[in-house]
Amino acid sequence: MKLATLKMKINVKIRKLFQKRIIKAVIIMNVGFVACITLAVLFLVLGIMFALLKEKGAYFVSGFSTLNHPENYDKASISLDMRNQCFTYALILFLGAILSYFISAIIAIPTYVIWGIFFFKSVHLDGEKAFEKYLIK
Repeated sequence: MKLATLKMKINVKIRKLFQKRIIKAVIIMNVGFVACITLAVLFLVLGIMFALLKEKGAYFVSGFSTLNHPENYDKASISLDMRNQCFTYALILFLGAILSYFISAIIAIPTYVIWGIFFFKSVHLDGEKAFEKYLIK
């Protein structure tokens, strides 16, 4: 009788340990997916916002409202470029999320590196320089 009780206790402990490991593995596996999909959805929503607002969307671009004469800039082109950037970022991050889900969570790291390169390539410290290609001639 004691032997059966001892085996039962060991089986319960092993089962609980196994369940904890499975839960940890699922959480770890999905971190890359969750990180990529969260930003992808955010950029998709921003891209849709810029697509719907058209010229009015330029006012939501960082640095545009601080320009000396914002009426001298092509607002439609600014909004169009921001829409395209947001959709590009969303595409990169959606692909990273899919690969992270099906292959490995570690794929999220190069996805964020690629996204970071594209993102910081479009960052400018000087507002006038950032918008000079949108000046109406």
